[in-house]
Amino acid sequence: MVTKDQLLTELNRDLAYEYAAAIQYIQHAATVTGPEYQTITGELLVHVTEEIGHANILAEQIAYLGGDPTMEVEERYTDKSSKKMLEQDLEGERLAIRRYRERIEQAQELKLYGLEQALKGILADEEEHERDIMLALGM
Repeated sequence: MVTKDQLLTELNRDLAYEYAAAIQYIQHAATVTGPEYQTITGELLVHVTEEIGHANILAEQIAYLGGDPTMEVEERYTDKSSKKMLEQDLEGERLAIRRYRERIEQAQELKLYGLEQALKGILADEEEHERDIMLALGM
């Protein structure tokens, strides 16, 4: 059973990942090149807006639960290869999906149903981001 303090620690880590995702998507959208990736660049900018929205939701939930929303940013990745950049983004989305599934279970354990619903909305967006990137990579 997770404690509320453990949950807050993990939510803050999720928040730091959301900040990193937004920064990474901004950089990748600006630097991805090649005709095969032209449609994904606009979608990456949509992802930026959604990742910032996720950060807002997480910060509000953390504060509501008595925590202090972090200003830390997790590690970001980039590369000279457009394909590699999208693969980095895909790995980030897959990490987010795993983490949010865990967080939803933890919210359920603690009977934090509002948090659970908020996390389910974020998870749905992250799954959509994964599909977008997989499509761009021809997967």
